[in-house]
Amino acid sequence: MGMQTVQTRRFSRQDYERLVAGGFFQPEERLELVDGELIVMTPQRSRHATAVRLAEDTLRSIFGAGFDVRVQLPIAFEPDSEPEPDLAVVVGSPRDYRDAHPQTAVLIVEVADTTLPYDRERKARLYAQAGIPEYWIVNLQDQCLEIHRYPAAVGSSHATYQSRSVAHPSDTVTPLKSPQGSLIVADLLP
Repeated sequence: MGMQTVQTRRFSRQDYERLVAGGFFQPEERLELVDGELIVMTPQRSRHATAVRLAEDTLRSIFGAGFDVRVQLPIAFEPDSEPEPDLAVVVGSPRDYRDAHPQTAVLIVEVADTTLPYDRERKARLYAQAGIPEYWIVNLQDQCLEIHRYPAAVGSSHATYQSRSVAHPSDTVTPLKSPQGSLIVADLLP
């Protein structure tokens, strides 16, 4: 008997949104759509939640009017991804996204502990592919901030960030889209 290939069902962003709107998923299920696959998001530990809140407060203090800091809300990447990053800084105000999720961000931040390899590889590729100019990983394992900047091969499955650096707790970092604002990495760490 020959070997059978396993087929998977990929979802478009529209498929996913129809399933969500139709109540297909349980309210407590935490899912996100990445490259057509439904990814189950891990439950948040208290250190992760604390780091998200610290990053939210810090980013709100340096990104002023004209920017919205969104916490664990969808970003709509065409055609088959709708991630829910821990934080996304988008242009505009909350009402600008009343009828549709934003399609881009000036900065995306993921807080990583157990998901560090996933955030470094798959999420970094996803965000570079979407042309996100800057992506940060608050690395709870090593107590540092990993900074990814300047996406290359945007739109390609080979997308990557041209610049990757690590900032330590005492270092100061200035976001690309907020040159007047800077933060101390320790302010992001629980």
